[in-house]
Amino acid sequence: MNNRLKIAIQKSGRLSEQSKKLLRDCGIRFSNGKQALIASSGNFPLDLLYLRDDDIPRYVEDGTADIGILGENVLIESALPLRTVRKLGFARCRLSLAIPKSENYNDPAFFEGRKIATSYPKILTNFLNDKGINANIHRISGSVEIAPNIGLADAVCDIVSSGSTLFSNGLKEVERILESEAILIARDRLPAEKEVILESLLFRLESVLQAQANKYVVLNAPNDKLESISNILPGMRSPTVVPLAEKGWSALHSVLPENLFWNLIDELRQAGAEGILVMPIEKMIR
Repeated sequence: MNNRLKIAIQKSGRLSEQSKKLLRDCGIRFSNGKQALIASSGNFPLDLLYLRDDDIPRYVEDGTADIGILGENVLIESALPLRTVRKLGFARCRLSLAIPKSENYNDPAFFEGRKIATSYPKILTNFLNDKGINANIHRISGSVEIAPNIGLADAVCDIVSSGSTLFSNGLKEVERILESEAILIARDRLPAEKEVILESLLFRLESVLQAQANKYVVLNAPNDKLESISNILPGMRSPTVVPLAEKGWSALHSVLPENLFWNLIDELRQAGAEGILVMPIEKMIR
């Protein structure tokens, strides 16, 4: 077991499923028994520990696990000295303050002397201190959004994704405190053999995450437009140009960040590009 890397992930929920999918996309196979709290990979020196999300930082810090995948908000709330190895780009959310829809809101001074329910008292306390606000913080676990409706608090500080849960409970978001996403964390001073395994895992992760963030683009263009179109494409280096059977035309192959594609599509068409194909990339190794 000492020559295997131990990774802690959330035992259930959306973050758990996304974490397991990421590992599978990295070519790592592991058993997945419904009641199992640990799973081992048969083709990579990795063991998975299934834990509650807020237990993951402590398990990594005390060495029970070597690395972990969790929300950045959970790590910050733990206040433990762990290193963030890589942001993973999924499970994006925010920690926000919300109040009843009927209340008028102008600025954070609204919370002076108010009761706020939250599962993130440390992050909230730091925010209030920075603003010079004194409020009463009620720490509760789960179903934070019902606190104003049952008279427990005047406001809540909770994780928000779409905002639909707040809305359905008669609340409105008024202050964003923290932006969060899934991250890979590690404890300091891993044994040398485990650092080697971690580097191998990071290489695979980087290949998968880069592929997810980019698209393979193929387009047709007249030869006299190749230079202007090539200048539009922010590819890895320069696009590959392949002559077509039709004289005077070529196909350009390039890699384009997905978040830029729709901003550039009209510019590419106006420059003379035709028959534009956009395809997913399975792995991308630089």
